[in-house]
Amino acid sequence: MPSRFETFAALHVPGDPVVLYNIWDVGSAQAVARAGAKAIATGSHPVASANGFPDGETVPIAFALANASRIIAAVELPVTVDFEGGYAVDPGALEHNFSLLAATGAIGCNFEDQVIGGEGLHPLPLQSQRIAAARRGTGANFFINARTDLFLKNKPETHDAAMVDEAIARVLAFADAGASGFFVPRLGDLKLVEKLCRASPIPVNAIAYPGAPTKAQWATAGIARISHGPFPLNALMKTFEEMARAAIN
Repeated sequence: MPSRFETFAALHVPGDPVVLYNIWDVGSAQAVARAGAKAIATGSHPVASANGFPDGETVPIAFALANASRIIAAVELPVTVDFEGGYAVDPGALEHNFSLLAATGAIGCNFEDQVIGGEGLHPLPLQSQRIAAARRGTGANFFINARTDLFLKNKPETHDAAMVDEAIARVLAFADAGASGFFVPRLGDLKLVEKLCRASPIPVNAIAYPGAPTKAQWATAGIARISHGPFPLNALMKTFEEMARAAIN
């Protein structure tokens, strides 16, 4: 019988993407599980927003790990955790933090390359070292979804083939360092997506945002995983506010 790690990894099929409808607590995880999800994924932004924190590692690490543990205990599906930048820059500290994450029972994580609280992205050699540290901390089977914020940090009209070449250099290095998947939020030009997917040695993850390509379009371009980020929580809170307004007034 395959392990939860193997089950989760096998969901990542280029051209037949697994959909991860991001959640933030036990209640939302159970709702997504009842909806027929094959796996559960937290999102750092919705976890932060639902608990009164700004996004960007302002949720204390102890809170984030405890929240993950509660979710994992409450559902039978594999759970991957958005671990942002790992709450450290130094590879040694990262290895320790990722060992704590693995101890929650999570089978994977998102791990981003932007400088949390700073500007730009970590240099490629350093980010590769950071991914290698995360791998040491989690073990061989943990699904490390290495996120690049290259496209998120640049306006869509600037996304071009040269930027994709830079992303390809990152994914090749990240894969060599131990990454299991590659997350490119906000890259929506399907020709560029297809170029990246063809060159990537590991499954590529896109995000569904307002105006993004459809699931079928992502699939045709070679995407293996579609996340939904903060958008489900945002929509839910808007509806909740409207319901409250109608009831109060």
